[in-house]
Amino acid sequence: MDLYKWSKSNADYGRRLLDSGIEGARSGQEAFLKGKSLTPFLSESVRSAWMPAAFGVCIGVLGSYPGYRQKSITRVLKFGLLGGAVCLGAGFIWENRHLTASVAENALRNIGKVRDEHWLAKHPIDYA
Repeated sequence: MDLYKWSKSNADYGRRLLDSGIEGARSGQEAFLKGKSLTPFLSESVRSAWMPAAFGVCIGVLGSYPGYRQKSITRVLKFGLLGGAVCLGAGFIWENRHLTASVAENALRNIGKVRDEHWLAKHPIDYA
């Protein structure tokens, strides 16, 4: 097999893997949401993540306090915003963990099917 045929074959296989993964992710999302829209689900997740964000702001402000020198207001604001952003992201991820698991599971299942088909095409089983 020359380089052109080999690269075309691998590109086609990669495209099939990508397409099957995307299709699996879509079906996982649909299975989890059960016909509902994604936007209200994500809005509710953001609303639920505000409490951890507020906690992160408090931790960031407290963490910025230097015990041995004068406190700078910009330092307090930076640490507060950083703590809030980290905890908002963590809270959002936590709220969406079941959706993410469903999407990843179905995507990996579809990719596994394509990989199995590819392996069987390369290594045919002769039962005769």
